[in-house]
Amino acid sequence: MLYFCTQLTDFTMLTLTYIRENREEVVRRLQIKNFKGVELVDNIVALDAMRRKLQKEMDDNLAESNRLSKEIGVLFKEGRKEDADILKEKTVTLKDSSRQIQEKLELTEKEQNEMLVLLPNLPHTSVKPGFAAEDNEVVHTSGETDIVGENALPHWDLAKKYDLIDFELGNKIAGAGFPVYKGKGAKLQRALINFFLDEAAKQGYLEIEPPILINEASGFGTGQLPDKEGQMYFVEKDGMYLIPTAEVPLTNIYRDVIVKEEELPIKLTAYTPCFRREAGSYGKDVRGLNRLHQFDKVEIVQIAHPDKSYGILEHMKDYVAGLIEKLGLPYRILKLCGGDMSFTSALTYDMEVYSAAQKRWLEVSSVSNFENFQANRAKIRFKDKEGKSILAHTLNGSALALPRIVAAILENNQDEDGINIPKVLVPYTGFERI
Repeated sequence: MLYFCTQLTDFTMLTLTYIRENREEVVRRLQIKNFKGVELVDNIVALDAMRRKLQKEMDDNLAESNRLSKEIGVLFKEGRKEDADILKEKTVTLKDSSRQIQEKLELTEKEQNEMLVLLPNLPHTSVKPGFAAEDNEVVHTSGETDIVGENALPHWDLAKKYDLIDFELGNKIAGAGFPVYKGKGAKLQRALINFFLDEAAKQGYLEIEPPILINEASGFGTGQLPDKEGQMYFVEKDGMYLIPTAEVPLTNIYRDVIVKEEELPIKLTAYTPCFRREAGSYGKDVRGLNRLHQFDKVEIVQIAHPDKSYGILEHMKDYVAGLIEKLGLPYRILKLCGGDMSFTSALTYDMEVYSAAQKRWLEVSSVSNFENFQANRAKIRFKDKEGKSILAHTLNGSALALPRIVAAILENNQDEDGINIPKVLVPYTGFERI
């Protein structure tokens, strides 16, 4: 399948220029992400050289054709028709040559772009090598993990005991990974959504209610396509995808848009259901709410000035950590190694809460800086004071994803007679205990 990148643009050229001029650096940093396609970089560089050679031939032909046209005009004025006809034959030959060069140029550009979209974002220089989650760096830990007794129930048993979530009913209606929330379980979901949205509004995020279906161009713009095509639900008849996260529609609001520098940073938030096929997931990690095909999430997105994006990343990380603290949950922050980072990210922090009954850490948020990787694909730009168009930086974070937050709230706040609701949620739930 071809994606929304059939022509080279000035903004793709920035990437090509960087790859061409910094080949060894590009390869070294991609290897930190365990990217094995070094030959892909070399192929892109070779195709870029071919493209520039063909473009020069086109330009030379055009210049020669223009020169001959002027000379032909002069010869006709002088009555030298025979000499003019000879030159006209040369222009016909030049046009035929240009047509052939144009065809080669288009094929070269097409092949080059198909390779370019397979290159992941370069990791930030501070990202360390590593292969998987166990190689991530724990940068902060907060809260007590030994907070319930040995007989504590996991959230799926609590959900059944207090009639909060019906996993079997969800399986009947849709399939595994589509739970049905009931009564106080549904109210707890709604309470968390409203709490997260209200907290985001206090931080200056504009609330958006976006579509939960996206087109191919939107998926390409934020890097889900072609990288995550197999993990998204696809509506084949309409050529649309169910969103894996609100990051996609929120960021694409500014696709092909040039904003004013003084408008930055642009801060957006949204609650949406999210849909992920989670193909290949199995075992204890998928029990209960641990891994779902449909789940609720509040997302925060910022479009920022390149000079300020890493300061904003730290602020977003601290903001998400603050939400977890307000819920009274033990948590830790990890800085991801290269091998555990996404295709699009330059630097990512993960937030994990502790599941007291399962006695394991559960990821509830990723906060990432994509630098200009998404902006390059989606053409999100701003004009500086000199009027020059510059690619913005994009960032996003889960603030927060609900399933594992709910799991931790149920498990960590249980006693023999019920479950205590975090104080910050009581105004939203209308009850203090389940």
